[in-house]
Amino acid sequence: MHVLINDAKIRMDKSIEALRHELAKVRSGKATTALLDGIKVDYYGSMVPLNQVGNVSVLDAHTLSITPWEKPMVPVIEKAILEANIGLNPVNDGTNLKVPVPLPTEERRKELVKLIKIFSEDCKIAIRNIRRDANDHLKIEEKEKKMSEDQLLDAEDEVQKYTDNHTKLIDDILKHKEAEVMEV
Repeated sequence: MHVLINDAKIRMDKSIEALRHELAKVRSGKATTALLDGIKVDYYGSMVPLNQVGNVSVLDAHTLSITPWEKPMVPVIEKAILEANIGLNPVNDGTNLKVPVPLPTEERRKELVKLIKIFSEDCKIAIRNIRRDANDHLKIEEKEKKMSEDQLLDAEDEVQKYTDNHTKLIDDILKHKEAEVMEV
């Protein structure tokens, strides 16, 4: 019984982490290295993540800096950022790249909020599916006489408590990210 409940809690925690990871990629107008996480660079025939061919850092609130470990990689990284089609235009100074992060327009910020709400709703659906799976497994355990009906009810209450806590956490994350995106 406790194994099933702990498994459900761990899976719910992983869903929250996946949501945070997705939201980190959403551009709020502030420079963050997560904006470039999904970009792959052609490194001598192999596609590798950008952060494995250079140092990616935040210069200021609206500028990222990329310092490649090898000078010939500067134009390759620049091309990879442009081809990623994420709305960023790197500035090449020969040895480094500076990536200005423009403030999104009001219309774009509203679109981003809609996207954030979709991500959070998907996460809530995942949490509810985990709850359903855990409850189904608990009912099977009860039918096989591995636990009593009272133990089943207690276990279902505990799973529901985790579900409620994680749903509230999703709402808090959504509220915070929405405020961050709408901030000018």
